Amino acid sequence: MAAKERVHGWVRRTVIEVVGWTLVVLGVAALVLPGPGLLLCAAGLAVLSQQYHWARRYLKPLKANAYRAAAIGVRTIPRIAISCASALLIMSFGLVWILQPQVPSWWFLEDRWWLFGGAGTGISLIASSVIALVLIAYSVRRFRGRPIPETRPVLRTDAD
Repeated sequence: MAAKERVHGWVRRTVIEVVGWTLVVLGVAALVLPGPGLLLCAAGLAVLSQQYHWARRYLKPLKANAYRAAAIGVRTIPRIAISCASALLIMSFGLVWILQPQVPSWWFLEDRWWLFGGAGTGISLIASSVIALVLIAYSVRRFRGRPIPETRPVLRTDAD
């Protein structure tokens, strides 16, 4: 039975490592490519925090700051409306990328640079917009009408 538990522990650690680091790498890539980069990095840290103390340390202030930013973002109706409109605008860009209309006559670069990336870019833009709308709805439900969460400065010690 002990050998079976060791294999189970090894498989669990391996899955945490692969999933966590994959999310972090995809998140870093999505910081410069279309996609929810910060969200993927945070998700990767959340997975890695099951295994590593350093990931838990980085995740705590990130989570606190994210909740604070979410609460500030849904404090007023105009902020919510602008956020939703922005997400819908990005979603419409994704649809344009998927549909790939003809290169317009005013386009001054080579035709190959018109909507480069194709359907993959469009799908990424649409997925990012859906995630944004879900997060806006979550933030409205959780934070609207409540006090803004405080963030405490992180005190580092040599033991950390």
